[in-house]
Amino acid sequence: MPEPVLPTTARRLLARTARAQRDGRAPSLVAGVVRDGGLAWSAGRGGVPEPHADVQYRLGSISKTVTAIVVMRLRDEGRLGLDDPLDRHLPGTPLGDRTVGQLLSHLAGASAESPGGWWERTPGGSLAGLGLGAADVVLGAARRFHYSNLGFGLLGELVVRLRGSSWDDVVRAEVLAPLGMDRTTPRPVSPAAAGFAVHPWADVVLAEPEHHAGVMAAAGQLWATLADLARLASFLLGDTGGVLDPATLAEMAEPAGVDSSAPGWAAYGLGLQVLRLDDRTLIGHGGSMPGFLAGVFVDREERAGGVSLANTTTGVDLLVPGLLADLRDAEPRIVDAWTSSPAPVDLDLLGIWFWGPAPHVLRAVPGGLLHLGPMPGRGGRASRFSRRPDGHGIGLDGYYAGETLRIAEDHLDLGTFIFTRTPYDPEAPVPGGVDERGWR
Repeated sequence: MPEPVLPTTARRLLARTARAQRDGRAPSLVAGVVRDGGLAWSAGRGGVPEPHADVQYRLGSISKTVTAIVVMRLRDEGRLGLDDPLDRHLPGTPLGDRTVGQLLSHLAGASAESPGGWWERTPGGSLAGLGLGAADVVLGAARRFHYSNLGFGLLGELVVRLRGSSWDDVVRAEVLAPLGMDRTTPRPVSPAAAGFAVHPWADVVLAEPEHHAGVMAAAGQLWATLADLARLASFLLGDTGGVLDPATLAEMAEPAGVDSSAPGWAAYGLGLQVLRLDDRTLIGHGGSMPGFLAGVFVDREERAGGVSLANTTTGVDLLVPGLLADLRDAEPRIVDAWTSSPAPVDLDLLGIWFWGPAPHVLRAVPGGLLHLGPMPGRGGRASRFSRRPDGHGIGLDGYYAGETLRIAEDHLDLGTFIFTRTPYDPEAPVPGGVDERGWR
């Protein structure tokens, strides 16, 4: 069981939640913070019955993360590749030349919504019933991020074709049940909140419709309780319960199409939103459907997460980042003690190396990794590297992600960049050679 937050922290979290419910005019709102595998604090405001953590709300686009988990399981099983064109597994759509990875990252250029009546407020049908055509391709492949509910509808159908079962059954068997999310379902199961729109100029509400979205279910169908959403937060923090390899989860959280070293950005990985706020990186997903707003985000550095659910169409700002900031300020995580560990290479190879005249440092970092980056106070490119069985390094992040680091006694070879022990060492294989007149 997680250790409860301190009473002073609980009051601070409750104050933020209460203000969000009042200012956002949500008929009801539940929220919580997660650490050590469960809810360390939660509260309900408005007309939510008790116990508030067991009341279902609609998750909206958080369903996309669940869909993406199944797709990544298929990838890990060798049933598909992220670079596979959609046509290889789901033929007959106008997006057949776009890849599975592009669809997961909203880089496929698919239209934001499916054709016909707005799928979030009208009952859904089959893929054939959508009548997809050329107009549903609105951008070239990998041109820019363009959020697409249609793209995840297609991914859901891909799951159906490869698993030979309905999307509802697959996500329950492969994700929800193994994670113990027993109160997460495609349709509401009592106790469940009713979805409402709140009038913009008066404090009155209007009931919103609810239905099964058919082929578009993979984009936003699921309902869940706060307790179940907290379990998903624990999953995102690394307690994967055997559903995914932790390395695959890390891959999902890697931003696509942005420079993640820049301060202040928002991006999308493989079925996960990645937010950079106040020098902190959060991963998770927000969700909205007519009558509902939801959010689940985690700060893996702090090993904490936040969850929120409300039954209103609009009005409640993203609450979770504020809850996590409050928790971090009131109860900062006490980091693990430093301990010694063996270096992944000989100590003689660590230290200063020069790319041209620019000094860099190769050092060992926790996890058996190497880090190559500029000297402190100097600009430049930096990356971490893991060791391959052949002794070479493979870039994990930054400019050199995916590149091979070859280490010799007198030089480093990194994607044709040569680093030497002294600036432009004439004894090392410097590209273009070194002026024989030397420094003068």
